[in-house]
Amino acid sequence: MDVLQLDVSGRPQAWISPKEAAVLYASDEVAWTLGHACQVLRGGIQRATGRQSVIELHSIIAVRGSVPSRAWRQSPALTNGKLFVRDRGLCAYCGRLFHEEELTREHIVPVSRGGHDNWMNCITACRACNGRKGNRMPEEAHMSLLYLPYVPSLHEDMILRGRRILADQMEFLLASVPRNSRLHG
Repeated sequence: MDVLQLDVSGRPQAWISPKEAAVLYASDEVAWTLGHACQVLRGGIQRATGRQSVIELHSIIAVRGSVPSRAWRQSPALTNGKLFVRDRGLCAYCGRLFHEEELTREHIVPVSRGGHDNWMNCITACRACNGRKGNRMPEEAHMSLLYLPYVPSLHEDMILRGRRILADQMEFLLASVPRNSRLHG
């Protein structure tokens, strides 16, 4: 279980381990929390009080003094895994659902013809459709796109990274995902 780290304004920064979160709690760097306490860490016994130290880790923490994420000023990194999740495993040409190992990154405008390897030029295609289209433009191959590409927001990117996301973390992230995102479907 990872913890969703936010800056103090509520912007997602990273997925961190419970150990990293515990260090932030112990250093009094956590400004506020959301979600349920998902893990309780117990430490040693304090000599002065005789009480055991306890840290309750929440699934979402905002870190005091953290620098706002630069990711808000740039598009998220494009990976096949995130692309396939964005497109929900659906081939943009034939419309069939496939497992990740049966999918390919398809460049609408082929790289050899000046196309770029970015979110707006890449869609998910099955191996058969990608091979059929080859080095041609979709209209040259008489293949039309069933959906259009888009650049995911930072909140979508945090979801697309493929982690096990707890219900309260997903609720927080989806609240800022545009309504027309495929992640709402």
